[in-house]
Amino acid sequence: MQPWFPPPGSTGAFFLLLLLPPLLLVPFVLLARRRHDRRTPPLRLLVVAGSGGHTTEILRLLSCLSESYSPRCYVLADSDKMSEAKIRSFEQKRAERFSNSQFTLDRIPRSREVRQSWTSSVVTTAYSILYSLPLTYKLKPDLILCNGPGTCVPVCISALLLGLLGMKRAIIVYVESICRVETLSLSGKILYYFSDYFIVQWPALKEKYPKSVYLGRIV
Repeated sequence: MQPWFPPPGSTGAFFLLLLLPPLLLVPFVLLARRRHDRRTPPLRLLVVAGSGGHTTEILRLLSCLSESYSPRCYVLADSDKMSEAKIRSFEQKRAERFSNSQFTLDRIPRSREVRQSWTSSVVTTAYSILYSLPLTYKLKPDLILCNGPGTCVPVCISALLLGLLGMKRAIIVYVESICRVETLSLSGKILYYFSDYFIVQWPALKEKYPKSVYLGRIV
């Protein structure tokens, strides 16, 4: 049997046909490799801490987050004397796991004290919002995480205002405290209508508030 050779003058076209399929596959290989190597970009996270159990719960949530959530910008009330020590202890342990761990601490005026009258609360909350606006603009968070302290209301409202002005759009994630079984906290009742994701930890709250997301106990 005589071996087959391409007709004279068609050698170039013949080899081009042989090389065409592999050449067509090159873009797909490069795209697949790029997707494989792609990492989650860092997300600038603003965390609103509250006194007592609020800070403990929010730090439990943060312990589950990867190193992509960096830097973490903590905001707490100026009268909160306990949260800063807890945050620094938490971040010190986190730095042992992630070498590039970064965080900041800022304080704002408390919007409402315990047993403060509703009339005066309106004034102090408005003052706290005005104080929070330049701070939120400076931090420019991609994501805001809060779980019920009164301090989160002025911070979230200031973030919403900046988003409406087209300066910076931040995603607000509100996680209702585990101690709220049948009713929302005052902060929850306000931010239920403004948060992007509203998470509850008891099924009774999910039934009352359809927009919420029930994930079971997460802290």
